[in-house]
Amino acid sequence: MIPLMLDLTARRVLIFGGGDVGARKAAFFEHEAEVTVVSRSFSPDLDGLAIRRQEADLSALPDEALRGFLSGAFLAVAATPDSALNDRIGRLCAEAGVLFNNAAGEPGDVTIPSVVRGSRFLVAISTRGKSPAVSRYLRMRLEADYADLDRMIELQEEIRQVLRETEPVQGERARILWEILSDDEIRVALATDYSQARALAIERYLHA
Repeated sequence: MIPLMLDLTARRVLIFGGGDVGARKAAFFEHEAEVTVVSRSFSPDLDGLAIRRQEADLSALPDEALRGFLSGAFLAVAATPDSALNDRIGRLCAEAGVLFNNAAGEPGDVTIPSVVRGSRFLVAISTRGKSPAVSRYLRMRLEADYADLDRMIELQEEIRQVLRETEPVQGERARILWEILSDDEIRVALATDYSQARALAIERYLHA
């Protein structure tokens, strides 16, 4: 598998199963796609999510009915506790050319990573399902150790614009940006005062 960032705007994502697992999958996609959860019952964790619900007893449905749900879908997630049912949905997805993630059963062609998300960055972490605990650990460490990463990205973007106008050598621009990124005092300042961090960066690296 290879990592990709996908724009799911106006894409249909189907979640088969409305339990706790299905609710987590729906929450992952709800802001990025048109999400429909198909299930006989629905977890309270789905309340408040921007999703559609469609009630159906999936275990009782024939393949043709399941194919009907898949029509026009971009991605389907099988999140029922019945691995045999999940695998059946996966086979139908393969036939229909719909991307598939399986929460329990034979692996699909999509894995859903643990995500660290800021307003200016996105980091995806996956152990290919081997250790969700390690993915969660890495996510928590990144969130704790790089809590001010959004502000650093903002500062880097601002300084890059200045350097494009004042420093003609690309290698020198890259060196300055790296030194700002590695400057512990600037990182500490970013936690409380962006203006102070910006002033430090300008004084140390642009007015030398």
